[in-house]
Amino acid sequence: MSNPPDPSLDILYLDNHLIAVRKPAGVLTQPDDSGTVSLMDQVKDWIKTEYKKPGKVFLGLVHRLDRPVSGIVVFARTSKGASRLSEQFREKTTKKIYRALVEGTPQPQQASLTHYLRKEKSLKATVFPRATPNAKEAVLDYEVIETLESTSLLDIHLHTGRFHQIRAQLAFIGHPIVGDKKYGAHSTLPEGQIALCAHRLIFKHPTSKEEISIESSPPSCWPTP
Repeated sequence: MSNPPDPSLDILYLDNHLIAVRKPAGVLTQPDDSGTVSLMDQVKDWIKTEYKKPGKVFLGLVHRLDRPVSGIVVFARTSKGASRLSEQFREKTTKKIYRALVEGTPQPQQASLTHYLRKEKSLKATVFPRATPNAKEAVLDYEVIETLESTSLLDIHLHTGRFHQIRAQLAFIGHPIVGDKKYGAHSTLPEGQIALCAHRLIFKHPTSKEEISIESSPPSCWPTP
């Protein structure tokens, strides 16, 4: 049975080939076995209603965000768009900038982190400082853009897309993301959210080849000065 279209769907970009929406924290990117309505379900229902489409709606999943993470998710509306966008994510030619609120202030305030991550059966990533069997290289750059009383706002440029990469690497250097109890945070946010947002995504349009840059602001529930 189809779910009613979500009137609160926050559409950031739309054309015949793509749709980009803001994923709220706590919402699944794609359906799982729980039967919970996912962002993908909501977008399909919106397209079906908006364009009065009979039958099934095609929607290509080209990347994901963890359930407690908010921000930009791009879906492809055509199979050609899906394959070309997936290739960009696979070849790492997209630019992914995340915004995170972390406990404390990292030193130095701008740096590149290289670690090795292993995904465990507990669905948590273990971080190693050097190459380790079954662990994959994880690289990110961070910059402190604002220092608050006990937290800092960071911009993070992700070079690799490992499981829980940002969460695990920042926790490893002693600055877990606000609300991220799984990785040792002392602070909490409403409804199990964590203060991590997919803030900016830059990629080439799958047909026009034009550079597309999409932004999404962090949720209002994040602590501010």
